[in-house]
Amino acid sequence: MKDRVQGKGVNYMFTTKGYAAHSAHEPLKPFSFERREPTPTDVQIEILFCGVCHSDLHIARNEWGFTTYPCVPGHEIVGRVVKAGREVKKFKEGDRVAIGCMVDSCRTCPDCEQGLEQFCQGMILTYGSEDKHTGGVTYGGYSTSIVLDQDFVLRLPDKLDPAAAAPLLCAGITTYSPMRH
Repeated sequence: MKDRVQGKGVNYMFTTKGYAAHSAHEPLKPFSFERREPTPTDVQIEILFCGVCHSDLHIARNEWGFTTYPCVPGHEIVGRVVKAGREVKKFKEGDRVAIGCMVDSCRTCPDCEQGLEQFCQGMILTYGSEDKHTGGVTYGGYSTSIVLDQDFVLRLPDKLDPAAAAPLLCAGITTYSPMRH
């Protein structure tokens, strides 16, 4: 089922399934929504595992006061590349990959130009941000697939258990980064 997306530079969408919060006081429930087809620099990933982070709960419950519903949480994602855009050089179909809390940035601010996208004022989060490709909102990893630019995808080493690796995308890096710096 493909629908044309008008005016945002995306040609087609595909339906995916996930779990979404529809209000601050309801449990997550099944939710079907549209993902965009990959652009030339994007990869489409089949999600195999997604960690459960306490920030997912804060957002689902609107405890920070800025949740857009419906909200598909999940930012500790491990999966497999199922489609790669024609300009993708870093990944190929079948590669095991991981995604953290960011799926894009402005790429033009001083922080982005220094490789510090995590400080970008225009960063696009895995869920709850405006999707610059569709004009809608980003949906996270409590779903069957995700599409994002190759620059925000990490290669998952073969020796890592993918289920155990998912929480490393938040809790692991939160601990590692300050120790490294």
